[in-house]
Amino acid sequence: MIHAAMNEFGRNHEGYTPAPMSVCSAMSQGYIGYDLQNGIRTELIKRGIYKPVSTILTQVTVDPYDESSYIPVKKIGRFMTAEEAKEEEAKGNYVTEVPGQGFCRIVAAPKPVAIVEIDAVKALLDADQIVIACGGGGIPVMEQGSTLKGASAVIEKDLASGLLAQEVDADVLMILTDVDEVALNYGGSDERLLTEITVKEAEKYLEDGQFGTDTMAPKILAAISFLESGKGRSVLITSQAKAKEAMAGKCGTRITE
Repeated sequence: MIHAAMNEFGRNHEGYTPAPMSVCSAMSQGYIGYDLQNGIRTELIKRGIYKPVSTILTQVTVDPYDESSYIPVKKIGRFMTAEEAKEEEAKGNYVTEVPGQGFCRIVAAPKPVAIVEIDAVKALLDADQIVIACGGGGIPVMEQGSTLKGASAVIEKDLASGLLAQEVDADVLMILTDVDEVALNYGGSDERLLTEITVKEAEKYLEDGQFGTDTMAPKILAAISFLESGKGRSVLITSQAKAKEAMAGKCGTRITE
């Protein structure tokens, strides 16, 4: 939405240029973080709890030579006409056609390498604050000497969450999504819900192609990476509506070592 709005503004106002993807990500982190931290703070105060809530504008480095950096998969911005799509391609950007809707720009979803502001996140956690970080997968940046340069990409948010959980040595990584439990043969007549699985089982199901590459697979990959990086950890995948019940062990999918 931000990317589309900034591009349209630049098109209709001479002297203004479209905002880079990294800047759009920063704007998104800021406004969503603002709403989240105020909402959480209000709820805590209602319950008689005073605990500071902070949003960290978080940059995440990516490897421009990683294979995923060469494969654009994430659709961004508004739909364009064929003529506008040609203009976009002339700028060096990737465009794809969506039948019946038009053309849209697509960008890569590189794997997260490191969280730039991780020391600030840890310092706030050590101060007993609630921290909101890595929003949207983080602001994608590349290291160029001593400079961080914004990357035209969208980082997979589940993988960034898994990396953040590893870095802060979390006990539990909880991923909220659109379904109450992970399922095998999703949507089929033989669909089977998974309540508890091990890393080895998750790896096998992933290898069998049970999880959609743009939906559940990134969550399972994040879970596996998180669990393999430490001991005594677990991952919980469920919907926001069922989060409380899942924490009590009444629903959701729990992945363990």
